[in-house]
Amino acid sequence: MAKQIKVKLVKSVIGCPKPQRDTVRGLGLARVGNERVLLDTPAIRGMVKAIPHLVKIIEA
Repeated sequence: MAKQIKVKLVKSVIGCPKPQRDTVRGLGLARVGNERVLLDTPAIRGMVKAIPHLVKIIEA
């Protein structure tokens, strides 16, 4: 089974630049408190690395 990570949006995207808001949407997060379980791929890791101040990563 492929390794997975859980990503949780912990801060609002209000006032963030559009590229950061697009990255949050690309991860499938919409509201503060939303969580998604995603495959641990380099693409997902790169997206999370671009917005570390907005999300929390939990190894799943």
